[in-house]
Amino acid sequence: MSTVTITPKQRMLNAYRGAASDRPPVAPEFWYYYPAKVLGVDMIEFARKVPFHQALKTTFEKFGCEGWGIVGVGVPNGAVEGRSSEHWLDADTLEIRSTTRTPRGEFTSASRLSRDEPGWAIERPVKDVARDLPAYEFATLAGNPEDIDVSGAVRAWNEVGESYLLEVWLGVPFFDYYAGGREGGFETGVYDFMTPELEPELERLRARYTEHMVRKARVLCERTPFESFCIGCSWSCNSLIGPMLWRQWDKPVIQAVCDEVHRHGRLLHIHFHGKCLETVADFAELGIDCVCPFERPPGGDVVGLDGLKQVERLLGGRTAMNGNVHTVETLIRGTPEDARREVREILTAFAGNPRVIVGTGDQVGRETPEENLHAMIEEAKRGAPADG
Repeated sequence: MSTVTITPKQRMLNAYRGAASDRPPVAPEFWYYYPAKVLGVDMIEFARKVPFHQALKTTFEKFGCEGWGIVGVGVPNGAVEGRSSEHWLDADTLEIRSTTRTPRGEFTSASRLSRDEPGWAIERPVKDVARDLPAYEFATLAGNPEDIDVSGAVRAWNEVGESYLLEVWLGVPFFDYYAGGREGGFETGVYDFMTPELEPELERLRARYTEHMVRKARVLCERTPFESFCIGCSWSCNSLIGPMLWRQWDKPVIQAVCDEVHRHGRLLHIHFHGKCLETVADFAELGIDCVCPFERPPGGDVVGLDGLKQVERLLGGRTAMNGNVHTVETLIRGTPEDARREVREILTAFAGNPRVIVGTGDQVGRETPEENLHAMIEEAKRGAPADG
């Protein structure tokens, strides 16, 4: 009798599609911290010199588990010019200041990189909406997605192979796009979105942003072999902007992209951290193929077995759940048995439902003991098959 070997990538795709595998996939979110730790590099070297897809491949293979990651593609814009300067503030912190010139004006921005932490913005482009937004819009949306060079992304897809599910990063929801460029970030963005005088301009900008995202998705579906695409999340979640603003401003964008991706027979994955219960039914309504990470309190609102059963009911077998093992209280501060207990809760709640991935409630911290990760992975591998 011959046996069919299911690869880590195929287990992930089966969960997205609702197809049975030999067992549920287990996919800790090894994002930046743990791969850098595994490779023995600081965060600046990791960001600048290490191909992200290769770092994840090394880490997932080390732990013998499934996983997902992203590769980005840039939209070229020949009418935009930029220059930047770098300055070491101390032995561990690098500051980068940039000036971007466009036919609609120029803007400045700045960020810092640390040897210990991922980079962060300290100055955002849009200080004055009337003055700076036209230039920011031109710099980010005036390029033609049809001119994307997909060769680097396809090369990464081939290099990853069946080790894990590599997805194309399409971008972020509209609120994150706007607030990410707005001086003051999240807080200023919320005030702007609640200002009636700005609403017509924001609606116009969202229409253009949606068109840009859909065109980008179309090009990547037509020119690459990627099975799945990803939309991320910075502040666009219930914990920060709440379900009302999310439904008004971000849900229509996600719907348009989801429809385009599905039109080409591909899959869409949404990262939606923080509290989620008020919008879980929306995920199924949109037809999103997978959502992560369904966090436990205090960051999230999926509480234990009962919370997981509620998520399973609300998703209705239409959307895969990925996540839920607590990255701090369980994986960092807890014991191997704590990790096993949470895995068992996930598998119990989704018994008989193939649309489940045992994952983590967001990124695995570098201080996480390996024995807790191994316990999580081993318990998931011992769990009942995804078809019950």
